[in-house]
This record gives sequence, C-alpha cells and structure tokens, in this order.
Amino acid sequence: MSNWTTRWQAVMSDNYGTPPVVIVRGEGAHVWDADGKQYLDMVAGIAVNALGHAHPAVVAAVTKQAAEYGHTSNLAIHPVGVELAERLMALAGRPGRVFFCNSGTEANEAAFKVARLTGRTTVHAATGSFHGRTMGALSLTGQPAKRTPFEPLVPGVDFFDYGSLPEVHADSAAIFVEPIQGEAGVIPPPPGYLQDLSALAPLLIADEVQTGIGRTGTWFASSHAQPDMITLAKGLGGGLPIGALLTFGPAMDLLTPGSHGSTFGGNPLSCAAALAVLDVIESDGLLTHVQQTGARITTTLQAHPGVEQVRGQGLLLGVVLRNGNAKTVEATCRERGVLVNAIGDDIIRLAPPLILTAEQADHACTVLGEAIG
Repeated sequence: MSNWTTRWQAVMSDNYGTPPVVIVRGEGAHVWDADGKQYLDMVAGIAVNALGHAHPAVVAAVTKQAAEYGHTSNLAIHPVGVELAERLMALAGRPGRVFFCNSGTEANEAAFKVARLTGRTTVHAATGSFHGRTMGALSLTGQPAKRTPFEPLVPGVDFFDYGSLPEVHADSAAIFVEPIQGEAGVIPPPPGYLQDLSALAPLLIADEVQTGIGRTGTWFASSHAQPDMITLAKGLGGGLPIGALLTFGPAMDLLTPGSHGSTFGGNPLSCAAALAVLDVIESDGLLTHVQQTGARITTTLQAHPGVEQVRGQGLLLGVVLRNGNAKTVEATCRERGVLVNAIGDDIIRLAPPLILTAEQADHACTVLGEAIG
C-alpha cells in the first residue's frame, strides 16, 4: 500500500491531502485495500454507492449499455435518458422536467441559473449549508472556511440561519435549502420547516444531492413540501457520475434552448446505472429496509454513554460524541475494519449502502461503540 501512497503524493493534487487507505476492490457493503484487508464500508463513497459495490444489476446495465453506445452528446436523443427522466417524474408524482448533468455541484449551478431566469437576483441560502465547490454552488454554501479563499464570489446570495425563515423581498428569486444539512453535521430541520419555507419562497429549491433516492427511507426527503426544484446526484448513479435538476410548475419552463447545457450530462452509461438503482430499490423494498436499519443503528448507538445524540434519518446519520475526538474514532474504526467519516471534531457521519444488512449494522455499531469507548 505504501507504494500507491508514494505514487499518489508524487502526481496527485494535494487538495485532499493523502487518503489513509488504498481501495482496490469492492463487493456489496465491503471493500478491500491493496494489502488485502477487508473493511465494512459505512461511508459508501459519501452516500454515493447506494447499492454497495459491484452490484450485479448495475454491472449488467452498464455492460449492456457500453456494448451499444457510451455517448451521444445533447445533439441527439438517447432512449435511456428519456426513460430515466420519466422514472424520476413518476417518483416525484407530478409533472415536471429534468436536466441531467454530472454531479451535485453542477445540479445546484443549474438550479441557481434557473432562479436567475426569473428576472430577480437574490437567492436565500442557509448558514452551515454545503451546495458544492464550483463558484456558483460555493456562493450558496454557508461555510466561511470554504468560501473565503475564493472571494469575491457570485453576488446576490443572502444567508439566513438554518431553522429560521429568511427575509424575502421583491427581488427574492428563490430559497435554497438542504432537507437535512449533511456536511454541517447531519442536522435535520425543525418540524414543518420545509413547508414554511415553501409557503414563503417565490421558488423553493431542495438540494437533495445527499438525501435523495432512498437515503432517508423515502425517494425524496422534501416531498412533503412540494419544492419547485430538486437537485440530485450521489446515490442516483450507484457509483457512476450523474446529477439531475428536477423542475416543477412555472420553474419547468424557465430553461429554454441555449440557456444551459452539459456535454456529458445524462451520459447513457450513467443513466443506465441510475435506472438499475431505481429498479433495485423498488424491487427489493429498500425504502422500508433503510428506515428499519437506520432505526436499528440509532437505537443501538444512542444507548452508548459516549454518544450525546444520533441525528438524521434513514441511513444518513450523524453520531454526536461527548468527548469530541471524531478523527481518533474514525482512525480506530478503520484499524478494526470499519470505515466511517469524521466531520468536525465531534461528529461521525454514517452513510452506508442502502443494502446494509442487520448483521452488518450490528457489527458496525459494535466496532464504533468500542472505538468511542
């Protein structure tokens, strides 16, 4: 493994630092490193590998599509993209349109641009929010440490405290919000909050890059608020890069020919993978499974004396530690064969594959509990 670490440090940009593990293979909820050590993956590529690693349905779908064609650009219709858009609209349960891109930050960039097409310039975003790393999405991100080195950013963003209501005015175009703030520490909103924002907002944009496609035990964590736009990525492609902007009501007609685009957006391989993900979530009853497994993990860890709180929903959980040594806990878990994600000094994020079994969940809780202790 040290050979790969040395090679990484010689040629890779240092924006990630040097990762502590070299992954060479995955199967289901497990991965193996370059030395052959097995890990239970409770991170899933940061909520990306919804069906775990090398799921047969995803492998088959991508293999079949690759044998037919891999790319068309947006100069041609390809059926798999249309089918995926139709499925997403069916899951949303209302008429709308889909714009495909490659990532969550691109989906949020697209939503930002759609908001500006209203002719109004102010977009309200929450403190603590994370919407991406590109300049527009970063402008919406309410974390000064990520923003400051790149200022001046895109103007016209007004920040409000997550859990409170922004001061909407005549020039307000939209409110941007995560149904659960992921990077800020897996912070859920107060009851009824999204509905209150929806009633207030000219357009409500729900960033479901991390919460969408079954992660919280529902297709969309914001459905109850009927947002005007939903952005998706991460788990949608089951490991392949894809992002999507779903638009409804008046917002669905704001993008017109020439107003936005993406060369690779809606790539047939990624769309085929996404359709397979949706099929498996439906056929295997994973939404209910996610709710049950998330509740199992929450109940177990909440009883640990070193845990202040377990917050979140489904299989997007933040374990708040009493002693504030999250990085040490992460490292100890990794040494013992379980991958978790420390975000901040006192929070462990769990975002495992949606296929995680009860036995695997129990093992993860045991190792994590020992590491906390």
